[in-house]
Amino acid sequence: MVAGEDDALMTADHPRPPDPTEAGSAADFVRSLVRLKQWAGEPSLSRLRSLGGQTVTSDGVTIDALPKSTTSQVLRQTDRLPRWDFVNAFVTACLRYRDYPNELIPAELERWRVARTALTEPVARTETLAEASAAITEIEAAHAEATGRDQAVELLARRVAREEDRARKGLLGGYSIAPVSFAAHHDDATGEVKDDLHSIARFFSELHPQRLLVVGESGAGKTVLAIELVLRLLEPLLTSDGRPDHRQLVPVRLNAARWTLGSPFEPWLAEQLVRDFGLAAKDAARLVRDRQVLPVLDGLDELDPEPSMGPPRRAIGLLAALNRYSDLSRRRPGAVVVTCRADRYTELSEARAGLDNATRIHLRDLTIEQINAYLRTRWPDGHPCDTYRDGIHAALSGTSGTAIRTALATPWRLLLTVTAVESGADPAELLRAGPDPDPRVAAARIARRLLDAYVPAATGLTPRTAPGTPYRPEQVRSWLENLASHLRWQAAYTAETDRPPPGLTPIDIVPHLLWPIGGRRLVRALHCLCCVIFAVIAMLAFWAGSAVDRPGDLRDWLDVGEGLTLALMAGWVGIATGLSLSPWPAAAGGRANVPHRRRMIGGLLGALAGGPIGVLCGLAGFVLTGGKVFDPGFAVAAGAAGGGVFGAVLGLTAAARRGAERMSISEAVRAEPVILLGFGLCGALTGLPPLRLAGAGPLPLAAEIVGAFALAFALGVVFKITTGGWSKDAELAHPREALHRNPMIGVAFGLTGGVAAFLVFVMSQGVVESLACALIGGVTFGLAFGAIAWARTMIGLIVSAARGVLPLRLWTFLDWACEARLLRVSGATYQFRHRELQDFLTPPEDD
Repeated sequence: MVAGEDDALMTADHPRPPDPTEAGSAADFVRSLVRLKQWAGEPSLSRLRSLGGQTVTSDGVTIDALPKSTTSQVLRQTDRLPRWDFVNAFVTACLRYRDYPNELIPAELERWRVARTALTEPVARTETLAEASAAITEIEAAHAEATGRDQAVELLARRVAREEDRARKGLLGGYSIAPVSFAAHHDDATGEVKDDLHSIARFFSELHPQRLLVVGESGAGKTVLAIELVLRLLEPLLTSDGRPDHRQLVPVRLNAARWTLGSPFEPWLAEQLVRDFGLAAKDAARLVRDRQVLPVLDGLDELDPEPSMGPPRRAIGLLAALNRYSDLSRRRPGAVVVTCRADRYTELSEARAGLDNATRIHLRDLTIEQINAYLRTRWPDGHPCDTYRDGIHAALSGTSGTAIRTALATPWRLLLTVTAVESGADPAELLRAGPDPDPRVAAARIARRLLDAYVPAATGLTPRTAPGTPYRPEQVRSWLENLASHLRWQAAYTAETDRPPPGLTPIDIVPHLLWPIGGRRLVRALHCLCCVIFAVIAMLAFWAGSAVDRPGDLRDWLDVGEGLTLALMAGWVGIATGLSLSPWPAAAGGRANVPHRRRMIGGLLGALAGGPIGVLCGLAGFVLTGGKVFDPGFAVAAGAAGGGVFGAVLGLTAAARRGAERMSISEAVRAEPVILLGFGLCGALTGLPPLRLAGAGPLPLAAEIVGAFALAFALGVVFKITTGGWSKDAELAHPREALHRNPMIGVAFGLTGGVAAFLVFVMSQGVVESLACALIGGVTFGLAFGAIAWARTMIGLIVSAARGVLPLRLWTFLDWACEARLLRVSGATYQFRHRELQDFLTPPEDD
């Protein structure tokens, strides 16, 4: 395989992290930490906090190892050494963000520990540094010896492990896990096999064929089991002394709700590897083709909306696609794992749909012994809540024990209980069964009480740390209810549309798809109005800057040059208006965590390639104008400057995408033909003023329009290839990254066009006037033409905030809700912490 710079880490000659052993003082050591953060690709403080994990204080409280405020403060201080536990968590987080080999991380940590110790104990400095260097060399040599394994497999395994570790901690709030157990039987078997969560990997490895269907009630632990299976199967691939067979499968947990009806399974699977885990498209396709990926499809029941209005056709379609999925020999069923809720499985069985040749396991309810064991682990002796264990145990054994056990029979409900109790709720009140003799009715009442208490409990346990007024439980609940209602609308829209936009599912909260929550018609109308205003301002700036026709000098409206200029301007405004009315604007693609050196090299190469092209364009303009407007020196200088700037911006953007991840030319043209037409019109407009100043005739004007249109159209194709789209995004460290890059990329290319416009304007205007017109025109052009998704989303969120539907600082709220474990990050989207919580918070449709 051809490894990119990101993949170079996996080889023996990977770029080394900054060396802390050169630090001679506390200030130098802190600067080494800052350089490490830069080397890792400048991860955000939120990302570092997520990767840093959690730690337990001396009083038994679990906290983040890298709080944002602490990290920011430590990286600014220069008068003292940071604590070792901070350095340990910070270095580990940076190395994980850069996908540094797991087997080399301990050696790097030892390097930092020794460097810090040397500053506190200078006498032993030389000796300890030498020992650390020898240890690291030995470990790296062992790693280099093992680099014969497939680099794409190793990269995928590391990224899957990183994401699953984050998901597991987000679900469990730490490492404590309820002892889930299951009963398993094959369709052709006569008996059952009982097993538990810790043996799921061994159980799966012994299956022939390796096809598993996990069925359980809502909250029974299906996702936790899937995560545990993935992590345990990854262990042989990630351990330093492992020598796994080169055909070993890499388990990858995917959201089944993202599959669309009619999509071929294998291309869809490869696309998910590219989008969620940053694999190159050709590597993803190869691993899928060679059956080196074990798809773990979580949430088959979430494909179809609730309540069901008939057979779940999308789930049936996915099962049919999986039944056609074979192994490498093409003679046996391919390995796959699917999770499904019990009631949806019943509907599928009634429709005679199922996963062929699969072993089915059913998650069992928690027993009283398992509940008590979990509480002892969660609340050991000395914990502030340890006095409640006996009370809950007594309630489980009392007269209402059946109803209480039924209510607490799943890990999710048990988590709701302990969260409420830890926030100060009385467990006796929470678990009060009431007078109803039917245990199921009483259990349902207890479950509603637990769900009702969860939002206030989570809000109280996770106070807002960002500047601003603390969130109130009633506010949080109202905003979450509105998000849940919007997800219900997404489910209905998806059910009515065969090809919904990527990310529009019943469970995914995608930032650039949230705008309809403010009102679809109103938001689109306001967006259209804003785009028209920006487009008109851009054209007026161009008109004023070109200075060919002043408002008082419009002598002959039938003049060919004037007519062409006005027609092109009106056409571009019409295109910008049409784009603003598009139903689902796509956010930009690319990567955020690209090393600065790689971006600089890309920008330099782009400038070197763009400069000569710009010179040729400048000389072509000189020939077409007959030398009446500018001389050859200006043509060369202006062309080199304009082409170099445009090439540099393209190179900086292209550096964020590896070659295999980019679209082909035909794909780019088919994806955005209207935008490419707009690029062409802008190019033709930019080339018109010099010819009109020269009094050129119809033939030179026609040649200029055709040539400039073709060149700008080609540059638009390159722009689309380099930026890509959200549905093709290689890797997002955070769900909002694609949306945040949208205005940056749009305005950057708008200002790049402003450079070309400035070089045209200075032919007939002063430098200050030309600069002002180019700047205003470039920014408004970028906002109207290149930041459509961002503008639509911002307008939608402002309207939502004005109506009280969502908070004005929505992104801050979503991040906080993830910290409070009300929401979670799943790849490039947000999701509710649990589907039962989403359903509970979804208001009735008549509200």
